[in-house]
Amino acid sequence: MPNVFAVSLKPSAIQQEIRQTKPFSSKGQEGVVGLLRTADTLRRRLAKVVEPHGLTLQQYNVLRILRGAGEAGLPTLEIAERMIERAPGITRLLDRLEAKRLVRRERCPTDRRQVLAQISRPGLELLERLEEPIRAADDALLGRFPRRKLELLIALLDDVRSAATT
Repeated sequence: MPNVFAVSLKPSAIQQEIRQTKPFSSKGQEGVVGLLRTADTLRRRLAKVVEPHGLTLQQYNVLRILRGAGEAGLPTLEIAERMIERAPGITRLLDRLEAKRLVRRERCPTDRRQVLAQISRPGLELLERLEEPIRAADDALLGRFPRRKLELLIALLDDVRSAATT
């Protein structure tokens, strides 16, 4: 196994990918650029799975959140808080899903100021159809890594997010 902590004088993979001829100003900057590039690569790969079904990744994320919420549904702002990629236009996103009959919304009976969103039967059926293609994409992206490396990756990403929110 190569020593990932060894210092190298040759350009890194990310430098080569983005054709950057000068070194990064710091390893932190190189790490951030690498994370952003990686996130974009993963996002584009997963988008290829959901887009043929008429969904964006954000819409797919909302459907998964609502499926997890069960029949009670969730208030609009809570959906926005739970999203992987924060969406300022959550109402418009829900409008589109409702137009496709994948979600339904209604006023909360105990607090008329709140709107609750629930996944519809067609929304559940669409998620069911996407389950295997998404799992296959996940496996294609990260399935080749041993469990120990995946656990390390997850822990490092948790640390990065934690540092970014403090």
